[in-house]
Amino acid sequence: MAAAVGVVDSVGAEPGAEGRRGIRLRVDPVQSVPDEPTAVVVAGSGRGLLLDALLGASGPAPDLPEGAYLVVRPGLRVAAWAYVPGARLPQPYDLAGPRSGGFVRPPRRVELSLPDPLLRHFTLIRAPDMSTLDMAGGRILLDVVRRAGAMVYAGDDESDLVTRVAESGAAVFRAVPGEEVEGRVFDVGPDMADVARLRRALVEWAGAEALARASANPPMLPGAYGTVRVTGGAHESGWAERLDRACVSAAHTVRQRLAIELANVHLRGVQEIVFGVGSAGLPDALDREMHAVSLRAVAECDAAVDRILDDALTQVLGGIPPEGVRRRVALAVRREVAAEGGASDPARVLLVTSTGGVATITGTGAVTALAAYREEADRAVLPPLGVGLSGACYQYWAAPERSDPGHTRSWLQQAVRGVELELLAEVSRRFEAVRRSLSALLTEAVDHGILLA
Repeated sequence: MAAAVGVVDSVGAEPGAEGRRGIRLRVDPVQSVPDEPTAVVVAGSGRGLLLDALLGASGPAPDLPEGAYLVVRPGLRVAAWAYVPGARLPQPYDLAGPRSGGFVRPPRRVELSLPDPLLRHFTLIRAPDMSTLDMAGGRILLDVVRRAGAMVYAGDDESDLVTRVAESGAAVFRAVPGEEVEGRVFDVGPDMADVARLRRALVEWAGAEALARASANPPMLPGAYGTVRVTGGAHESGWAERLDRACVSAAHTVRQRLAIELANVHLRGVQEIVFGVGSAGLPDALDREMHAVSLRAVAECDAAVDRILDDALTQVLGGIPPEGVRRRVALAVRREVAAEGGASDPARVLLVTSTGGVATITGTGAVTALAAYREEADRAVLPPLGVGLSGACYQYWAAPERSDPGHTRSWLQQAVRGVELELLAEVSRRFEAVRRSLSALLTEAVDHGILLA
């Protein structure tokens, strides 16, 4: 379901630039993402000035390490927390301290709480400089904007990434100088004195978007309660064999795609070592690559499991199940998959160490620390998963004596291979857990004639 609200076109320069130009807005249709809170991503060369203007009396946003996302949320007082891969809990971020925040490795995101009334309507997210984003960085930004719902692009330069964002179905607000453009236009003025009109436009979008998302995900779904009977021919339908084949095939396909992706990561890493950032810049580049790989792994696995679940239920129930029935089964399978881990949390982080090995950290908090923008709601069957670099990697490659390209390439190959072995094994474990859990649940349903979930 989409909510149409108009485009935004606006512009400014970074703080300190001479003069200020007007901001114009126009709004494209937006594709709703159920269960996610609405947010607006501020990107482009003028993102700093624009974000500060939107926050108004709350003051300027803090300076962060390059590549980190700033997530501004409502709060009773000013406070900031850094989410650093390798840590299970967020760490206090000193707003008056150094740009690095005093951390060994940069956080992937910093959450800032402010008592600004605008934030009651939506969260503001300041993206990294788009001109510095590589392929992996672009994928991460696309994921953030897709879940947020909207992006304000503040800059003169055109970007292919902006086009990709618009094609994803998110609302695109563009801040550009010059003549009036087609669509509904809001002129904020050269000194941003009339920024309240922009704020009202964003609030209007957020209200319509929140309504669209709520409509796509009502509190009472068809089939959420009551008896659900299996089809009379379920015993002879061969659903169990079909489920086994589907899980094996899906695991093979996802593993194959991830192996190819990691091979490309290795090739891009070698290019960065030889022609780009060198040894010192390798941790940042590789961490972005690992972040993008983990997003792809999660998306591939979730999509495959959804297909497997839908197909199996259709076979056993004799037709496409209502959404409420589907969610009951998904929740039951999710609980069983989580229970297979015993006392340990099934959420996992694969953390590359300074030796090129891979350590495993469990816990939802550890995975949350790896996100550029945290997901509030989660209906996925599989537990969360993330991949990143430890702080020790940053320390290791900061030493000048480790600038030898040959040694760096060897370490990169070992690290990527280690991630590949662990990640592909994790994929296999997850599909096998889904197969066992879903098979047990549907076997009981067929034996009893009704769905027990």
